[in-house]
Amino acid sequence: MTLALFVGSLIGVMALGVPIALALLASSVVLMIYLDIFDSQIVAQYLINGADSFALLAVPFFILAGELMNAGGISTRIINFAMSIVGHIRGGMGYVAIIASVLFAGLSGSAVADTAALGAILIPMMVKAGYDRNRSTGLIAAGGIIAPVIPPSIPMILFGVTSGVSITALFTAGIVPGLLIAIGLIITWSIVVRKDKAEVLPRKSGKEMLIATRQALWALFLPVIIIGGLRGGIFTPTEAGIVAAFYALFVGVVVYRELKIQELYKVLVASAKTTSIVMFLVAAAMVSAWLISVANIPAVVTDVLQPFIDNRLMLLLMINLLVLLVGMMMDLTPAILILTPVLMPIIAQAGIDPVYFGVLFVLNLSIGLLTPPVGTVLNVASGVGKIDIQSIMKGIWPFLLVEVVVLIFLILFPSLVTIPVGWFE
Repeated sequence: MTLALFVGSLIGVMALGVPIALALLASSVVLMIYLDIFDSQIVAQYLINGADSFALLAVPFFILAGELMNAGGISTRIINFAMSIVGHIRGGMGYVAIIASVLFAGLSGSAVADTAALGAILIPMMVKAGYDRNRSTGLIAAGGIIAPVIPPSIPMILFGVTSGVSITALFTAGIVPGLLIAIGLIITWSIVVRKDKAEVLPRKSGKEMLIATRQALWALFLPVIIIGGLRGGIFTPTEAGIVAAFYALFVGVVVYRELKIQELYKVLVASAKTTSIVMFLVAAAMVSAWLISVANIPAVVTDVLQPFIDNRLMLLLMINLLVLLVGMMMDLTPAILILTPVLMPIIAQAGIDPVYFGVLFVLNLSIGLLTPPVGTVLNVASGVGKIDIQSIMKGIWPFLLVEVVVLIFLILFPSLVTIPVGWFE
């Protein structure tokens, strides 16, 4: 009854158009009244405690770093670098988009930001060169969800804070899955691009490649700093966010000189708006997480999945099917904050590596960003590509399918995640 009441009230309030953070608070209040423990001071206390976390400081700093990179010319130089390497190959601009997606993912950690930045630059260029607009937009959107998987991933930070799992371990565990997605997209693009009669760009000379590499070197060095610093224990994930923001500011203002001091106000305001949305969601979710625990909802879910507890593969398949369905109906951040406290006791009881599960969980919910009706990345790509959702779905389905295949491979072969983590550690 408690599970049905919580889920029913949450969906009902969301159906009225109430923002998700407020819907979480409303469903929490409904559950508190049902359990006869309503106290406004408890709600306020958990709201404050939900945002009072040192680890969560990484979120605003990585958001700020992403905004500074886009404003400081780093994005353009990454695309020029990728263009100099593979732009002359048949379908080259698609490969540029995939390589740039991986590099952007190592800088910002936000699927929406990467999709918007890449799409605004590359989609008009690809259409002008003769590529199909639907397919090009679909590729940009599919490449955008590499960002939540490869470090520094904001969803990984949220999962780590909510579950108590090491964020550094989650970061290192996401590298190989992110690269597998990129490889899958490259193979799929090489097949579907044969239908396009796009012009092939001239090969860049050695000198031009050297210039593009030198110009992008500052941008390419940032992921090395973050991963190297985390791996060497030089700084924590939160401190990595500070380093990334300062580095992006330094490169944009001093090195590339495209970010003017007077533009910093707009960058800071944009970062503050995005941060406030995420942090309010986190705070509201902490109230729900406490009530989920008090109402013993994890035990209810465990009872439902109990027949699969002894069969690790079937349990993971059932959980991932549930997560995939939720991801289609709910955005990534609230889904992580709501489902994590429900699913982690089951994962612990089944003896599944929580770091491994975290990667599957975040990747699965990221795929939901590409599916209607919510599909945040899908909507962003649709707006940037200037096409409707129906058209973009025609172009995105091969790439969406290969990302589901990668997810299934990770479920069947957990060593693809666990072995690389051992290497990095």
